[in-house]
Amino acid sequence: MMTVLLILHIFVTFALIGIVLIQKSEGGGLGIGSSQGMGAFMTGRGTTNLLTKTTAILAAIFMILCLTMAIMNKGASTKTNDILAQPQPVPSNQNTPHK
Repeated sequence: MMTVLLILHIFVTFALIGIVLIQKSEGGGLGIGSSQGMGAFMTGRGTTNLLTKTTAILAAIFMILCLTMAIMNKGASTKTNDILAQPQPVPSNQNTPHK
């Protein structure tokens, strides 16, 4: 189940990155989502509304997936791999010469 969620999360992440990059920002940005590049398919305002709604939906899915995976993994690992938490070995005195 976690593998399926992780793969879906990766797809949503790349889709969200792509949608954000094709939006025309106020300062210009990449601006490849303008109406000139899309021809007569949609007006500039319609394209902006579609991209804004798509960004909001993908962002919501992204956050839900993040929270779901965090909740599913809560307490999954009981083994600690922390070096500092492990007790240090006691040095043995067997190798020291006796006088």
